[in-house]
Amino acid sequence: MSTSRAPRQPDLDQPHPDHDRGLEFDLNTLVSRRSLGLFLGAGGAVAALAACSPAGNTGSTSPSTTTTAAATTSAASATAPDAGTGTPTLTRAIAECGVEIPQETAGPYPGDGSNGPNVLEASGVVRKDITSSFGTASAKAEGIPLTFTLTLLDNANGCAPMAGAAVYAWHCDRDGKYSMYDSSLKNENYLRGVQEADANGQVTFTSIFPAAYSGRWPHIHFEVFESMNNATAAGQVLAVSQIALPQAACDDVYATPGYERSVANMTRTTLKSDNVFGNDGGIYQLATMTGSAAAGYTAGLNVTI
Repeated sequence: MSTSRAPRQPDLDQPHPDHDRGLEFDLNTLVSRRSLGLFLGAGGAVAALAACSPAGNTGSTSPSTTTTAAATTSAASATAPDAGTGTPTLTRAIAECGVEIPQETAGPYPGDGSNGPNVLEASGVVRKDITSSFGTASAKAEGIPLTFTLTLLDNANGCAPMAGAAVYAWHCDRDGKYSMYDSSLKNENYLRGVQEADANGQVTFTSIFPAAYSGRWPHIHFEVFESMNNATAAGQVLAVSQIALPQAACDDVYATPGYERSVANMTRTTLKSDNVFGNDGGIYQLATMTGSAAAGYTAGLNVTI
């Protein structure tokens, strides 16, 4: 990733000035784990990525969705940089790189200090599994399992993987409620977490399928930072955007117990009418998704910055 390129700042929901005090414990822990990884070698990590990447899930059960913005953006890059030791998923992501992820609002429930509480100050927020609350909170979000992977690519540097960048992801639960904001969840912080991008520019979160609440298409929020240190420094956000979930997967999940409220909400909203994705139908934010409600879903999105 180019270090000379100044971070781009979204117009809305900038990090709070007090956004730079947290994660010291987590960063120290990450450094220790990274040192250990030097002894263990990188081969196992690459194999793990291949196993959990959305492209690697070829045995999904019907219904599943596999059409995304990738097909639209593939023509934007005539020649793809060498992916090195990357996985087939990464090679495809680089080949399809070219259109930058649309900048979106962080919404009213970011939990990043820009609108009330700041989960990024809390030790424990750096984690892959975001289904449960952490710290002094204990609630766990119930729902259909969803694992999602973001592949971060630096458009100003030949679509090179953005190794070392950081992603903060958050979304609502199956009732359409956001932790830290809903009156019944003010002391909970589930479905929020931070991950550092690996050598392939990828971050993966284990979560649950979010609800469709009134007025919005089903989605996942995320912010991208230049580094883990910058994840808690004011003004260092590179991108704020949202993942749109494909309708086939939504319909499949919302037919299961616990998601009853989402069924009616889906009938009142489309990607074109959504106030975030509506300008282009979410074409550059629509995830590739495989799986089923019975087995759980795996999603992936290329994020060009």
